[in-house]
Amino acid sequence: MSISVQVTVVILFVAGYVLSPLMLTWGWVRWFRQPKLQTVTAILSLLGFILASASALLAVSAMAYSLIRGGFPYYDPLLMKIFGVGGLLSLGGLIFGVGGVWRASSLRWHAPVSAMATLAFWIAAAIGEWPVFTATEAELCPGHSGLIWYAV
Repeated sequence: MSISVQVTVVILFVAGYVLSPLMLTWGWVRWFRQPKLQTVTAILSLLGFILASASALLAVSAMAYSLIRGGFPYYDPLLMKIFGVGGLLSLGGLIFGVGGVWRASSLRWHAPVSAMATLAFWIAAAIGEWPVFTATEAELCPGHSGLIWYAV
């Protein structure tokens, strides 16, 4: 695996598992402590932040369910649906969050950053389901024994 792929995976991992919980916690604390603005941009930021929070809640719930169930097999249909819904929630949060950055509010930057971090989590989690080499590429590499799976 190339260095650039390794660096990308590390960045996704740090954003998804470290930055996401920090930004979500900090954002909710800020939102509860500061005055609530009733502007369009503040509402867009709040909607984006709520969607990013829902995505993170789905991630935590999926992890808990996986622990109770004993894990998911590769390409489990339920897991694929969870990845899709989580990614769409994060993407929606990013769209609304970007719509709210034009004017100051308590969640101005927390919404898009949290949404990007939760999207990074879903991308990093989905990487664990994809083969690094396809069968065609493996055939092109002499001495390669088959598929290489990379799990985050």
